[in-house]
Amino acid sequence: MLKITLKRDRERSLLRRHPWVFSGAIDKVLGDPQVGDTVSVFAQDGRFLGHGAWNPVSNIRVRIWAWQEDAVIDATFFEARLAAAIAMRERLLPTAPEGGVRLVHAESDGLPGLIVDRFGDVLVMQTTSAGARRWRDAIADSLMRLTGARAVYERSDADVLEVEGLEVASGLLRGQLDEPRITCVENDLKVEIDLAHGHKTGHYLDQRENRQLVGTLARDADVLDAFCYCGGFALQALAHGARSVTAIDSSATALSQVQRHLELNHLPGDRCTLIEDDVFKQLRKLRDQNKSFDLIVLDPPKFAPTAATAERAARGYKDINLLALKLLRPGGVLATFSCSGGVNADLFRKIVAGAALDAGVDAQLLRQLHATPDHPIALAFPEGEYLKGLLLRVA
Repeated sequence: MLKITLKRDRERSLLRRHPWVFSGAIDKVLGDPQVGDTVSVFAQDGRFLGHGAWNPVSNIRVRIWAWQEDAVIDATFFEARLAAAIAMRERLLPTAPEGGVRLVHAESDGLPGLIVDRFGDVLVMQTTSAGARRWRDAIADSLMRLTGARAVYERSDADVLEVEGLEVASGLLRGQLDEPRITCVENDLKVEIDLAHGHKTGHYLDQRENRQLVGTLARDADVLDAFCYCGGFALQALAHGARSVTAIDSSATALSQVQRHLELNHLPGDRCTLIEDDVFKQLRKLRDQNKSFDLIVLDPPKFAPTAATAERAARGYKDINLLALKLLRPGGVLATFSCSGGVNADLFRKIVAGAALDAGVDAQLLRQLHATPDHPIALAFPEGEYLKGLLLRVA
């Protein structure tokens, strides 16, 4: 047996079913576990706590697969976990065959370090933990059987791989795919997804419902979509009758994809202005030009991956929200988001409240926004709640 014994009183988080064991909690290692091997974790008094995947490189030394002592971690185990995750989506979130949905959401589905997104009949898989990487082939085989997909494409190229000691892996894993560029439908709009080079798995499925919500607020509005990426919010605004849309991103590639989406959906390109610039700088320029908008979306990239970087990130979030609130007309609406794991919902709300105070505006919270339900959050794993959003109205 490959056995891990924890230091005294370090089992409390595991007893609450939090699936991570940090290096500082470990007292003894019995045997010679290799990267990705399954180990059994015990408390100092000999109580069994869980079976998990070992990674001697990561600060998170063990990620728990199962809490039952009689569980066997093999290909059959993973197929059962995958089947349960897929069945939940099929039952609660039926989507059109050409649509996109997250099938596996890592720790929240009991599969630490594994992400699987479905775009039509193509699956995109990401493995960011030693355990998920160890079982990659078995997982890919099971996904093909369970879903009938024509292909599984791997996008294991996230920044976290470096601290996990894992190599980047990207490309076709199973099935056939003529080219790594596909089209799916989201909220009645066509979206072209670059599986090889797009962010994350190629598309941000977590904002699907929020994009639709913003669209319903955009009729006859002048809209600003900051950090627009491929234009998800901008497209919905135009499709719902926005008077004008200004979309800003620092990436020329992303903006070219916005243009492609405008053409693909026959949307009025003459009402959409694309600006390639640093968003912070551009917001200041718009302020200095006395520009104003009825609806603004702030969906920035991750500013704080961990709590250690939260203070620096807070300044960035406050700056962009302060500028956005100053650009809103009376009665205007701001949809503002954070995808930073190091900034929790309470802190984000305080940051935005501080920005409103400094902007000299009275703001009302209309709604708190979250990821779509295919990104569930295990109650024992609050880190899974990475996407936070606020829908605000300026009086």
